[in-house]
Amino acid sequence: MSPYFPGKHAAGRAALMLLLGACAALPGLAAAQAFPSQPVTVIVPSSAGGSADIMARIIAEPLAQSLGQPVIVENKAGAGGAIGMNSVANARPDGYTIAIGTASTLTTNPLMNKAAKVDPLKDLAPISPLVSIPGILTVTASFKADNLDQFVAEVKSHPDQYTMGSSGFGSIGHLVVEAINQELGIELRHIPYRGMGPAVMATLSGESQALFDQYPSSRPHVVSGKLKPLAVAWNERLPELPGVPTFAEAGYDTLNALTTTWFGLVAPAGTPPRVVQALNQALLQALAKPETIAQLQKVGAQPIGDTPQALTRMISESLDRNREIIKQRGLTFD
Repeated sequence: MSPYFPGKHAAGRAALMLLLGACAALPGLAAAQAFPSQPVTVIVPSSAGGSADIMARIIAEPLAQSLGQPVIVENKAGAGGAIGMNSVANARPDGYTIAIGTASTLTTNPLMNKAAKVDPLKDLAPISPLVSIPGILTVTASFKADNLDQFVAEVKSHPDQYTMGSSGFGSIGHLVVEAINQELGIELRHIPYRGMGPAVMATLSGESQALFDQYPSSRPHVVSGKLKPLAVAWNERLPELPGVPTFAEAGYDTLNALTTTWFGLVAPAGTPPRVVQALNQALLQALAKPETIAQLQKVGAQPIGDTPQALTRMISESLDRNREIIKQRGLTFD
């Protein structure tokens, strides 16, 4: 019979219990580290049918395929996008609640919208740029200008006569009106409407004479001849409008950058880097699918997937540019 050493056996039992406990914890540990293990919700901070909603629904299925989990699109509209962005900033930072941020909600609302409580550089974790959409400056069909130079000359010769509508006071459309005035050296009177739909209708009726809008929504009116295109905000001329220059070609680089619409995916601040990386890689795979590219291009969007750091730079540069325009124009939003 082997000699009995109480201390030795006690130590052995303790070690065995520790080993058994560690083994029991392994499944839970593995589950905690596996991402994703459940559906991912994408918050859209606007109503159904808008540009951000369209982008979310195009990307949802290919993103779900890349993640191996369902992707649920949830609209949380209100307060110019502030409600939706506030909700994602306050969500659990585990990667299962993310949002489509826009140039408006990420770089205009924090500066111009009193309801916006989110600091995009502190309260959110950028995942990746998503898509960009060209913008277009148009005028009514009867306007006495057929190109950008003529437009500038006409507005300068009739100060305070011409107007440009926007989606509301303090909106990104409002900022664009101010930027156009600043960069072109003109003074269009800003008319705030309750959304871009009414602003477009006001221009079509002649109530307002100039309009800046996303190209996909203005396209039918440009094609029909109801609106005359003067310049586009894009990295190159649009194939459908080869005779219309970009703002950059016309010498307005800052205006070109400001008025090109873009979207990005963001998560709550504090989301683990490995989860952000997993979401980033899944999105890049989704954006690379030929069918995704075709769907995006059909609605006038261009995929621009990149690193989280690239989206951080886009947000930071846009915030700096917007602050400067607000300062130059002496705008207040109290």
